[in-house]
This record gives sequence, structure tokens and C-alpha cells, in this order.
Amino acid sequence: MTQQHDNLIGGEWIAGTGYTPNINPSNLSDVIGDYTQASAGQLDAAVQAARAAFPAWSISSIQARADALDKIGTEILARREELGTLLAREEGKTKAEGIGEAARAGNIFKFFAGECLRLTGEVVTSVRPGIGVEITREPVGVVGIITPWNFPIAIPAWKIAPALAYGNCVVMKPADLVPGCAWALAEIISRSGIPAGVFNLVMGRGSVIGDPLVNHSGVDAISFTGSQGVGARIAQQCAVNLKKVQLEMGGKNPQVILDDADLAQAVELSVQSAFFSTGQRCTASSRLIVTEGIYPKFVEAMKARMATLKVGDALAAGIDIGPVSSLSQLEQDLSYVDIGQKEGAVLLAGGERLKLSTDGFFMAPALLTDTTADMRINREEVFGPVASIIRVKAYEEALFEANNTPFGLAAGVATTSLKYATHFKRHSQAGMVMVNLPTAGVDYHVPFGGRKGSSYGPREQGRYAQEFYTVVKTAYTLA
Repeated sequence: MTQQHDNLIGGEWIAGTGYTPNINPSNLSDVIGDYTQASAGQLDAAVQAARAAFPAWSISSIQARADALDKIGTEILARREELGTLLAREEGKTKAEGIGEAARAGNIFKFFAGECLRLTGEVVTSVRPGIGVEITREPVGVVGIITPWNFPIAIPAWKIAPALAYGNCVVMKPADLVPGCAWALAEIISRSGIPAGVFNLVMGRGSVIGDPLVNHSGVDAISFTGSQGVGARIAQQCAVNLKKVQLEMGGKNPQVILDDADLAQAVELSVQSAFFSTGQRCTASSRLIVTEGIYPKFVEAMKARMATLKVGDALAAGIDIGPVSSLSQLEQDLSYVDIGQKEGAVLLAGGERLKLSTDGFFMAPALLTDTTADMRINREEVFGPVASIIRVKAYEEALFEANNTPFGLAAGVATTSLKYATHFKRHSQAGMVMVNLPTAGVDYHVPFGGRKGSSYGPREQGRYAQEFYTVVKTAYTLA
């Protein structure tokens, strides 16, 4: 018998309508646990619990909030190997990456423990004599949080921590594919001293509890990370209800390689950006835009480096890339490799499903050459270990192609030229720009987000999180 895991509603662990097994994508015979499925009625109960808890929590001691968040962060960091192993087991990124992500989640809670004590306002002089003006920030209310499967503990952390730090109450729906890390995080939060109802976890399918959460009249704001299609629909629903919304929706990120780049450095950052975490990062570089002078050497060096990558069980030692997270995602990845070839691209390396010692969703990272910007492989987000190379003449064309996308999350450039690095940072139409670094991987204390179809609403992470999780109040006093 596997362990059963229930929803957290109003401080109580409550079973839903049934249980779904959480399967290890590295080993399909390995069941991590059974996780309950919430009903629409339980979603309503969670919202009501959050609403009931909000009046007291919203004006609670900032020291109490700071202590609770610090306690959560401390426990996550102390258990990062255990939590990172769980993460690798249920999502498929390597154990080292899983431990790193768990540590990031702990540090996020620690950071926002400090932010509890750093929330400031302004006192200004009115244009009318004898009147004072105070500008302060207050919590939004009840926040619905919908998280994706690719970062099952870090993304929940960077939404939950600021929400609680600024005095909001939370109803969280994690991705149905990876409930394990969300449940573990909820269990830690439940023992942190935060009052019952302030944080609630409801697990299940989006069609059953996701839409009701977005449309619930008791929810004041929605923070969502996921696909562009779902995000656009959520934005429309929130607009109808005049509800605050924050969306992170992926990307088709470019990595530019200029003629003057350090070849070894350019290859390594491209491999890390495109293929590590199995390419399942919204900041991954799936378009490698290479100028013609370095193109032949870069292509050969990439092929050689890819031949050294080890794909296997996420928990095994010495593995670079774990499995794809699910069968449906694997089928999508393989279909895009096929689509690219049918459009005229050349498959330089990888691109096939691998049969290893355990039955899992393993795929050899794929690199496609001879592609053009109008191909689907360069326009649509694949979200897997699939990258394509676009050959261009010089920097100006490289910059144009980098910006030639409906997305705008991250962008990178490999160059030894200060001139080109400076110009690219200013003219890249992306929310985050990396020079001689992988596009995937950002610090936890700085803003995260993009432009165009990648993001909508205020930024996540760092002190900029207050823009979403608080509202501004202006108060006048006659002396």
C-alpha cells in the first residue's frame, strides 16, 4: 500500500473524491504515493476558509509572519536532499538539479521573511496647507495560485512566500502531474505557526478545480504559471470579474552566438540552456542563432559535446539529463522533431526515444540544423530537449531573429565584444538578458518575467513581488 495524501483546507487534512497515483517518469513501476483529487465543493470550502482567516492575518504582527516564513525556509533547507530527491523522482530532473531547486525554495522563504520587515510607505506633503498624506501598501486579499509541473517546489515557493509575507491568504492548486512536492511544502507550512485557513492546498485537475478557482467571487487575485493558451483564457476570465492577475506563460528563447565568442564557452552555455532539466524550463534556449563565421566550428563542437551527455534515471549518479516528465510531453517532443525534418531541417543529433534499464520517458536530446525562422520548430514552444540552429550573416541579423518571436521571456548572447553585449542588452525584446551565461537560471532575489506573449501583469520574485501581492492606499489627515 502506498501512502495517501490529502488536501489541506482550513487547517485540516481532508480526503477528496478519490486518489491518483504519482508515477516516477524514470521508472514507471515506481509509485511515489497516492494523492487525493479535490471536488469543486472542497475548492469552495478552501476559499471560504481563506476568506475567514484574512481579516486577522492581514493585520497580524509582521514579526510573526517573518518568524513563520523563516521557519519554513529553515526546514526546507535542512531537508533539501530529501525534498530534492522527491522532486527528481516525480518530475524527472536530475537529483542534483532537484536538490538545487529545493534549496532555492528555502532561500525564497528566507528572503521574504526579511521582506515582511521591509515593507515601507511614504509620507508626503499635500498641496493644501495643514494636510498630511500617507501612502501605504496593504494585502490584496485571497490569492489563487496555480503552478506548473516543471518547477514543482521553486515556483510554488516564489508565489506563496510573498503572498503570505504581505498578509494575503492563499488557495493553491499545483499541477496534477506533480503533487508530491506541493504536498510536502504544504505539510511544512502547516507546522510553521501560520493560522488555519491562511494557506490551503487543493489538488486535482484544472477542469474540476482550476476554473472554479479562477472564477470564484471570493478570490481577489490569480497568479498563474503555465501555457500561453491557458493563461490567455485566465486573463479573460479575470478581466470579466475585475480580478488582479499575474501570468507567466513560457517562451521561445534565443541564444545568439557571435563570431567573436569563446567557442568552448558558447557550446557549454548552449547545451545547458537547451538541454539541461530535459529542456523543460520556460527560460530554456530552443533557438540557437549563430553567425556564419563561427557556424561550422560551433555545429561540430555542439555535436561532439552532445555525444558526451548521459541520459538516464534522474536519481542515478553521473546523469546529465533525466526523463521527459510524461508520455504526452514525450510524444509532443518527438512530434516536433518530425515536424522540423518535414519542413526541411536536418537532424544533426538525437531526437529518438531511448530504451534504458528502467521503463521511463527517456529521449536523446535533439539538435536540428538548416532551419529557417518561419519553421514551426522556431515559432512554437516545444518544452523539451529539442533545439534548432538558425544561421545568420552578422550581428544585426542575429538581433532581428532573436526578437522575431511572439514571446519575450529570456535571451542570451555569447560574445567577447563589449559593444555587442551592451547593444544586445538594450535592444533585446526580452524581460531577462544573459551575456555569456545560460538563459536558464536566475537568482531568487531579483524580478522574473518577460514581455510580449511570455508574461502579463507585475513581475514575480524579489521586492518587485509587492506590486502584485499588495494594493496601494493613499490616506489624508487634517492636522
